[in-house]
Amino acid sequence: MGMKFCGPKYSLCCGLTSAWGIIQLILMGVFFKIRSPALIEDLHIPEEAHHNQTTYLEAMNDSYDLIGTNCFIAAALYAGTLVVCSWQFWLNLKS
Repeated sequence: MGMKFCGPKYSLCCGLTSAWGIIQLILMGVFFKIRSPALIEDLHIPEEAHHNQTTYLEAMNDSYDLIGTNCFIAAALYAGTLVVCSWQFWLNLKS
């Protein structure tokens, strides 16, 4: 028998939350990668970059790419959580 460390309701709740997190973070990552103007308020642009248009655009593009990559990494972590929750749910159904 496997090692159970959470019950069926808890594993189901965490699994559903993980599935939603994966969907949301993948969509956010895609929108950051295509440089959606709706997300411009979430960018980190250093104060020094505000003085020159070229450095401002470079900093903006770098921030879009970095945040998009971070969203994809977080979605992968949620996928790992979903696997663990699914495994726990399956173990609880067996017993």
